Amino acid sequence: MRYRDQGERAVRELAAAATSSFTEHLAQSRPELLPFGQQLDQQLPAGSLQAPHATTIVALSFAGGVLMAGDRRATMGTMIASRRIEKVFPADQYSVLGIAGTAGLAIDITKLFQVELEHYEKIEGTTLSLEGKANRLGAMVRGNLPMALQGLAVVPLFAGYDLGLSQGRLFSYDVTGGRYEELEHHSVGSGSVFARGAMKKLWKPGLTEAEAIEVAVESLVDAADDDSATGGPDLVRELWPIVFTVTRSGARKVPVGELGDVVRAVVARRTELGREA
Repeated sequence: MRYRDQGERAVRELAAAATSSFTEHLAQSRPELLPFGQQLDQQLPAGSLQAPHATTIVALSFAGGVLMAGDRRATMGTMIASRRIEKVFPADQYSVLGIAGTAGLAIDITKLFQVELEHYEKIEGTTLSLEGKANRLGAMVRGNLPMALQGLAVVPLFAGYDLGLSQGRLFSYDVTGGRYEELEHHSVGSGSVFARGAMKKLWKPGLTEAEAIEVAVESLVDAADDDSATGGPDLVRELWPIVFTVTRSGARKVPVGELGDVVRAVVARRTELGREA
């Protein structure tokens, strides 16, 4: 009788642990493994820690899907911490995630989000809706709020193809986890004001995928022209932005060769017009 009771209790505990949220499971069993599970000294002055920061991310819709792109620079104070950082990642087959803010935390949250979506699919036997993915990402950003108050904020952009609505959708967030659906285009990061200004002039309804890639590159070049924390295309090292498109066929990383042709065409056109690239 005693062993049967213990066995039944173990089954109940296992069933309770089998949550479709991997983040919730970690919070219950191993909270110290969460990117935001460690608490800093509450007396630490905001901004006193120096850590690499990632900027700038742009996203826009086009006919048949959405696009997201990010420059390759990370800064630490007035220094360039990295020229090769990647800030845009596939979240799953039909969505992508761009990060701005504290680079280390942002990358860890991105990896956790990827596992979160895989875990849900394994537990539930189906994929989470795009709306559900956006909500879960918001909860993760909200979980990082104590770190954000210490100056280690993470502000993502999320985009994907909604199979139910047959259209691409774009979501932005604030540091409290507030989620906002954006129409047409959006940007985050230190160069976002300049990138957004460029997209306002260049974006139009019904862009093709190729045109959308060119608009994204142009907007990042404009951001780099006015924001020291945003890295422009590096023709010497052949470092181009990271660009993903998401359509009904899934997420696709734009190949280096294809992107290089677009970058060189944009730089050549701006040089011909007498503008700094």
